[in-house]
Amino acid sequence: MGLSLTLFVADWKHLGALPVGDRIRALDEEYRKGEALCDDGTRPPADAAAWCAEYDFRSTTGAFGPHARAGDAWDDMRPLVDASVREAMDAFLTGLIWDEDPAADPALSGGGGFFPPPADRRHPSVLVVCPPEALPGKVRAWTGVESRLDELREAFAAECAGWAGRPDTFEDFIALLREWGGVTTEAARRGWGLVGLP
Repeated sequence: MGLSLTLFVADWKHLGALPVGDRIRALDEEYRKGEALCDDGTRPPADAAAWCAEYDFRSTTGAFGPHARAGDAWDDMRPLVDASVREAMDAFLTGLIWDEDPAADPALSGGGGFFPPPADRRHPSVLVVCPPEALPGKVRAWTGVESRLDELREAFAAECAGWAGRPDTFEDFIALLREWGGVTTEAARRGWGLVGLP
């Protein structure tokens, strides 16, 4: 059975006031209280906590696999993409679903110690850590590349179409990228960060 991904838009100031060892538990407790989605795709906690909201990916089943496959697809196709698109996509996807150097993934260190590091690599404590200060740059990168997504079609066809372990279709790949663009933009608007739990 694969990993799931529960992504939160969260107030780093609130989380930072909690002991490091309690931060994941606080998010997990809020997840269990969740209710209906808001228009922006976030799910506020049932008791209307003002410090976090769950983001519900509509193009996936809640599994982490589609995100990992999309990151792998980007890694495969990026050498075939125009440099300006490649640079913007790299800036956008790094630390979310792709890292040029997987050993540099911020989730491996718990976001530089903001969350507890995993006991071992096979059992991560967090899958995604993107602090608020990183989000304005990601939004700028997304804004610059969103209108050019169709330019990825040929590279996707050459490197990913029909391959096991890659998104099923180009449309699936783009739909997931658009969702990451939306949640990243919403988190930046709030001045919050993103954290994904398994």
